[in-house]
Amino acid sequence: MPTRKRNHPYGKFNFLVELGAGDTGAPQAAFQECNIGIEVTVPEFHSRNKKENSVRKITGLNKSTDVTFKRGVIGSMNLFDWLNDIRNGNQAATRDVTIQLQSKDHRAVVQTWKLIRARIIKFVSGPMKAKGTDVAMEELTLAYERLKME
Repeated sequence: MPTRKRNHPYGKFNFLVELGAGDTGAPQAAFQECNIGIEVTVPEFHSRNKKENSVRKITGLNKSTDVTFKRGVIGSMNLFDWLNDIRNGNQAATRDVTIQLQSKDHRAVVQTWKLIRARIIKFVSGPMKAKGTDVAMEELTLAYERLKME
């Protein structure tokens, strides 16, 4: 649980990702980057029987934005196996993915995001370039149905 009366923000580099594969041990993947978001639509309408010449805004549907993870290629097939299960038509191949932000000393979890019923929608390896010294990267994009925060 985050500390509510904290005067300075937590670092963004201490996070763990658990891909919901049923392994209760350590997280299966060390990612370099991820972004999490949610959007709420706001429909507008104008009631003709009101004297005000303005629109009224109401809360609409919420939409979870896709989450993109990036990491170095480590030779693991676990993400591709999950993707293969999805692309072979398994509708039950969703997972609850957990992202945990840790304290600076890595002793406590200060914020948790849960991506409910997530599935891979994009997997990219590369670009591969022969003239460079960069690490080979892969990118994973997940769509999910609901975001929970703890």
